[in-house]
Amino acid sequence: MADKNQNEQLVEGNDWLEEYEGQLAVDVFQTPDAVIIKTPIAGVKKEDLEITINDEVVTIKGQRHADKEIDKENYFVQECYWGAFSRSYVLPIATDSENASAALKDGILTLTIPKQERTRTRKIEVSG
Repeated sequence: MADKNQNEQLVEGNDWLEEYEGQLAVDVFQTPDAVIIKTPIAGVKKEDLEITINDEVVTIKGQRHADKEIDKENYFVQECYWGAFSRSYVLPIATDSENASAALKDGILTLTIPKQERTRTRKIEVSG
């Protein structure tokens, strides 16, 4: 078991985290009509999120606020990331950013970005 000095060094050694911007993990997939991006962002309020989309890039920025009532020296371990985070993702196909939507439910952010008509999958009948 580590003594108090070692624990203090571990907590103090994480000061670099205060200036580090976290990065989100994302799942990106397509349906016939849209590109869907899902990311877990538990503990983040919707007012602490900023989402920008153009026809090529989606950027999700936010802030996860730490509990200010707990002093650093009282932590045994602190593995959860608290602070600013961001993630940009280059969309692989043309999308309609004007009609994109975002929903936050049960700690999962889901972005739905419609495909442009020219990139939608369509069935073509064979004649002859």
